[in-house]
Amino acid sequence: MQHRIIVLGAGYSGAIAAGRLAKRLRREDVTITLVNAEPDFVERVRMHQLAVGQDLKPRPLDEVFAGTGVEVKLAKVTSIDVDGKSVTVDSAQGVAELPYDTLVYALGSAGNDHGVPGVIEHAHQIASRPGALRLRERLAGLAEGETVLVVGGGLTGLEFATEVAEARPDLDIALATRAELGDWLSPKGRAHLRKVVDRLGITVHENAAVTAVEADGVTTADGRTFGAAVTVWTTGFAAHPLAASTSLELADDGRIVVDATMRSVSHPDVYAVGDAGHALGVADKPLRMSCASGTPMAWQAADSIAARLTDGKLPNVPLRYFNQCISLGRKDGLIQFVTADDRAVDRALTGRFAARYKELVCRGAAWSLANPTLGMPVRRRRVVASQPASEGAARVAV
Repeated sequence: MQHRIIVLGAGYSGAIAAGRLAKRLRREDVTITLVNAEPDFVERVRMHQLAVGQDLKPRPLDEVFAGTGVEVKLAKVTSIDVDGKSVTVDSAQGVAELPYDTLVYALGSAGNDHGVPGVIEHAHQIASRPGALRLRERLAGLAEGETVLVVGGGLTGLEFATEVAEARPDLDIALATRAELGDWLSPKGRAHLRKVVDRLGITVHENAAVTAVEADGVTTADGRTFGAAVTVWTTGFAAHPLAASTSLELADDGRIVVDATMRSVSHPDVYAVGDAGHALGVADKPLRMSCASGTPMAWQAADSIAARLTDGKLPNVPLRYFNQCISLGRKDGLIQFVTADDRAVDRALTGRFAARYKELVCRGAAWSLANPTLGMPVRRRRVVASQPASEGAARVAV
């Protein structure tokens, strides 16, 4: 009987994990089913570009996985029975139950409203393609001089604010940050960021914790009000809520708690990658929700599953960070180098070179989908057992 592997979600982490598994295991021994609600791969790191009117290259999942042995199933996941080892999905063919032997949970995240009143009713988000497209339509209808207020001074907020300011110089762009602008960056990084927002004419409201959103603006904790024709909410991400309806062990933020191999600490047949997994990096610091975390998590999970099924060596690669890549429009950027646990060091790249660097990173992330083993030789191994019940069934690399 073939070992049944189901991967839920075809974002960066899920798609990379599925492809890497297909290139690690013999097709005679496993079935790999990738479940996703949309037919195309969504380049989430480019949603700010889509929102301001740029067209992105379509990447149909059927084409991405053609000839790999991965079956793409277009369906919405409605429930998971991690004790009975099955997934219920709803597709054009109706509701179906998919049994599995190994599950890779990669359903990702959505925008986080942090319980702030009015966000859902009045603010736009770019955490998903539908959200980015709705914002795109709204921006297209704005008249000269109208204000777009971006709430959130993290990577997403900075990228969107600078992108829209460059693409629509006729609009007034404002950015509200909870702390000081770029407070986590190095002095060089902060100085360059300040230079760019000034050049683009972006108004920055610092130390402005937004506590309410209305149709025509926002209110902050210290009583200030900022008017806006459009408010864009970019204050982080929240894990997909489906995991909370299962018996999986979750962290306080709703992510699935996993070990160093991305395997659930409560259910050894389940792996969680990307924004869905609560994994520890260097110094036992939880990895942040990002493509920079999700890609190596996918590699680790796929290689761990393959090792356990083939009696191979488990990967022993620490997950660490190298830099934070920030696009500041199409012509400028900031590459902030960081420590292994993601703290800024006094080294950064700026300007056009940094913009090109970031573009190469985005292209590389998309390329890795079609080349999940990074272009290295592939050896598909024979499955020698079902998922081992104990860690001792697979040898740990040292």
